Amino acid sequence: MRQPIKIVAALGAVSLLLAGCGKPSSSTATTEPTNSTPTSNSTSSSGGSLNACMVLDIGGVDDKSFNQASWAGMTAAHSDNSGIKVSYVPSGSQNDYTPNLTAETNKGCDTVIAVGGLMYSAVAKIAKKNPTQHYAEIDNSNQGLKNVYGLQYNTAQGGFLGGYLAAGMTKTGTVATYGGLNIPPVTIYMDGFWEGVQYFNHQNNKDVKVLGWDETNQHGGTFANSFTDANKGKQITQQFQQQGADIVFPVAGGTGVGSAAAAAASGGQLNVIWVDTDGCESVSQYCKYFLTSVTKNLTDSVKTYVEAAASGKYPKGSYVGTLANNGTGLAPFHDFDSKVSSSLKSQLDQVKQDIISGKIKITSPSQPQ
Repeated sequence: MRQPIKIVAALGAVSLLLAGCGKPSSSTATTEPTNSTPTSNSTSSSGGSLNACMVLDIGGVDDKSFNQASWAGMTAAHSDNSGIKVSYVPSGSQNDYTPNLTAETNKGCDTVIAVGGLMYSAVAKIAKKNPTQHYAEIDNSNQGLKNVYGLQYNTAQGGFLGGYLAAGMTKTGTVATYGGLNIPPVTIYMDGFWEGVQYFNHQNNKDVKVLGWDETNQHGGTFANSFTDANKGKQITQQFQQQGADIVFPVAGGTGVGSAAAAAASGGQLNVIWVDTDGCESVSQYCKYFLTSVTKNLTDSVKTYVEAAASGKYPKGSYVGTLANNGTGLAPFHDFDSKVSSSLKSQLDQVKQDIISGKIKITSPSQPQ
């Protein structure tokens, strides 16, 4: 992530305001313990060998969001090629970024992958000191450094589809969104969501309102000041419901689990659009409350990078995930599939194509350049 406002969107951002946040969990039933190589039945070693190391952001490897999805790309690469060894270290706070990146560099990793745009200054500093070491950073450009590969995602595009869908599905005429922190990796999603609602209103002569964010005021909006505080997420969501919202889009990592809990407590009056991953897979107990999810294809892009590095062809420059290359988009509707009309589905398909073609111009200032 770059310091100026025109920055890639990502939920890799973390809060300095995380009250009472201890060290993140290092393992779950679906991930491997810290600093371990995942077990695999694969005996393939095609594509070469590699020691790939990941530095996670706050929230832990089982955060149901960007950390977990990024690590899944590493484990998928190992599963396909047993010659690729993968490991990770968690970050308990922003103060851990530089020590973690330094330690991974010094222990002989072939490539070090940083999860989260807020590591941009730490990555730049260490990459300059170690010009022969390969690095990659999720949610940032390569910052003009030859030994850094940027993995960026224009999630304003996916967010636009989410906003259009929410506007087409609301029964109260009011939807809402909130973020973990007011930073570009978060607000790019919110910008897209807001723009999608405005476009729906224009196309259908409606007046659906958006609570929690207005793209024209980048300094306002509703934020939890945390990516792990589910209680805060539930409180914010219930406040939105009291103001008339019946669909909420939390862009706040684990804090968004509180929104799902609020939906469960609403007796069917409130639903949620999840972020980053398919919520019906990452937070499956709340699937019936998820209208859809605005996804960021972290897993596949990380896997592709690692496999290329293993072949000896380290990618150069930056990757940008878009609707056109499936780097962002909407997850399936799952339990809501029969409730989304064929007309609205057709409109969403057309909106997607119009974004890809450039007919629809998204104006979020946080889009990757």
